[in-house]
Amino acid sequence: MRKAMRRTLALLAAVLTLAGLCPSPALASGGEAKKEAPPTYFALPTITATAIRRDGRKGVMTLETGIEAKDPKVMEHAQASTPRLRAAFAQVLMTYASGLRRGAVPDLDYVGAEMQKATDRVLGKKGAKVLLGSAMVN
Repeated sequence: MRKAMRRTLALLAAVLTLAGLCPSPALASGGEAKKEAPPTYFALPTITATAIRRDGRKGVMTLETGIEAKDPKVMEHAQASTPRLRAAFAQVLMTYASGLRRGAVPDLDYVGAEMQKATDRVLGKKGAKVLLGSAMVN
């Protein structure tokens, strides 16, 4: 009888959780709620830089970026500074893309180092790491 009652309660808790009526599966099952670790990474929207070359042709460079911070206070400050970080990253990318020669492969190590400097400047301290995703030049 006890097993049947536990199964019924577990099924009821699962249904309530799926319906959004129960706060968490751990509380629904009668256990203690597990503390979730604070996020250590967030992705920024894709950054695009347009550059007009000397010969008048336009080029576009697109880059995916993200920020990683182990310290919750730094992470919170970085998330709050997202618009300023995007503006700084866009400036770095526009400056770099405008000097990129036609057919040249972008130097992502250099771009990453410049974006890291911009991140440290915007946040006012170290502790957040810039991560680069895919890069595309058209």
